[in-house]
Amino acid sequence: MDNTILLSFASIGVLDICCQWLAWWTKLPAILFLLIVGILVGPIFNIIDPEALFGPLLFPIVSLSVAVILFEGSLTLKFEDIRGHGKTVSNLITIGALLTWLIIAYSTHYLIDFPFELAFLFGAIVIVTGPTVIIPMLRTVRPNAKISNVLRWEGIVIDPLGALLAVLVFNFIISDQQHDGVSLIAITFGSILFVGFVMGFISGWLLGVLLRKQLVPQYLRNVLTLISVCTVYVLSDTIEHESGLLAVTIMGITMANMKDMNIDDILDFKESLSLLLISGLFIILAARIEFHQFIQLGWPALGILAITMLIARPISVFISAIGSDLSFNEKLLISWIGPRGIVAAAVSALFALRLENAGFVEAQLIVPLTFLIIIGTVVIQSVSAKSLAKILDVREPPPSGLLIIGAGDIARAIGKELQTHGLKVILTDSTWENISLARMEGLETYYGNPISEHADRNLNLIGLGKVLAMSGRSNLDILACLRFKSEFEVKNIYELKSNIDENIDEKHLASTRHRGHQLFSENIDYGELTYLLRQGAEIKSTHISDEFTFEHYLEKYDGRVIPLFAIDRKQLIQIFVANGHMKPEPGWKIIGIIQAE
Repeated sequence: MDNTILLSFASIGVLDICCQWLAWWTKLPAILFLLIVGILVGPIFNIIDPEALFGPLLFPIVSLSVAVILFEGSLTLKFEDIRGHGKTVSNLITIGALLTWLIIAYSTHYLIDFPFELAFLFGAIVIVTGPTVIIPMLRTVRPNAKISNVLRWEGIVIDPLGALLAVLVFNFIISDQQHDGVSLIAITFGSILFVGFVMGFISGWLLGVLLRKQLVPQYLRNVLTLISVCTVYVLSDTIEHESGLLAVTIMGITMANMKDMNIDDILDFKESLSLLLISGLFIILAARIEFHQFIQLGWPALGILAITMLIARPISVFISAIGSDLSFNEKLLISWIGPRGIVAAAVSALFALRLENAGFVEAQLIVPLTFLIIIGTVVIQSVSAKSLAKILDVREPPPSGLLIIGAGDIARAIGKELQTHGLKVILTDSTWENISLARMEGLETYYGNPISEHADRNLNLIGLGKVLAMSGRSNLDILACLRFKSEFEVKNIYELKSNIDENIDEKHLASTRHRGHQLFSENIDYGELTYLLRQGAEIKSTHISDEFTFEHYLEKYDGRVIPLFAIDRKQLIQIFVANGHMKPEPGWKIIGIIQAE
């Protein structure tokens, strides 16, 4: 029996990793594969039975997992981020969310005959569109920058806010059930809000002070945070029943908005933990679904899906975008892309379990109805959004921008020249001085390690098609090449040889198959280009024509020029590489570094 339980746990872990890997490989939301696998191992083949596997521990495990997930999501909710991304996003997460909630709630009540309280809870659960489903879809669809920014920030911000709304609605239902009088309901609901907000704020502030003042050793920061989240959830729920989820959400928001508070390492740890919990939860929750529940919902459930996608979402977007600079076609695409994700599934399962125990018979249908909305929005929109973006002519052209690893002298000079040709360029560096100089020169930057978890969340790769690793630090450049091969493909990864590579023994040198194409020339390295710039060399562009060919260009500068890039007639960038055979044609522009005479 023990071996069977251990085998089930191990199987869930293996399936989690396989689903996440498959999502990474196909560039589709992981939730799609987790759903399919959960249904296969649950109701179809009966391999995993969550009720038998976890027994009475199922409810506490789901509760604590949701608490950690909500805390991790609320850590990303910074008020300055909301203010900095336009009126449309602010409207979508307030007015738009309210409209979506009301439309779905009333539709659910009248189509499926849900009691009003459950209909409003369901409406609150499915207003969220999280980044775990939005970002993979954006990478595939490649909408323009305005659409991408709106959808990306809406997904990040509405995740914790939507979950908070669901928590509040659930707490109101519990208050209503416990007391008959309206005044007593208001008092109970108010006490839940009070305890949740006070516990969350005080615990978040205290933990933030401990971490900010370095009163906790580095190796204990993540463990302390995790234990604190679980403790606050349990204590708050003990003081006032059902206030725990609200408390951990407020706790995360408080820490995220404290001054001089560095939570990047906590976010990295919590993101990894949330990924594990989310993946496991999704398979477990999907395995609990019975097909007869979908049959019990009937055809009206598809009506709810249609209303969610075709009525609630468009109304929300078009009203929220009043006064914005979004075109009609851009609003249409934003209206179409609104997949529901992990948080909706996790929260629906938790509240359904609690409400079933509290005597709400219809609560058992909340989970299958939520999963139907998730499956429908993810599958339909993943398949159709790319074609719709083409029809509406709101897709970015084939990505031609460049991600430059490093922001030193040579990277800034190259980035500045490429930018004058209309190419999108982003420079990344962990040295603030380099980033500061790049920003003063008008270059877009990312301050941080490009291969960090923080970069995975915040480094916007939309519109970028090539990577130039030229930090001068061999290890970083090699790791960056490995990291971005899956995003940009091997053919679009380039690396500037560092000074160290010249003097290192072959047995200590990283294999070329793990590196990018060597930039510019066999004999050119980072130190050589930096030296030339400091000796007065300049990066210049030159037009090639029938009268002034590439050969004439080389002859004119007589060994004083190193060709770096070429811009062809289609305004696409071509890159000179070691042992390459590029032949620039008339009508092209050559970008080269020209040494002083």
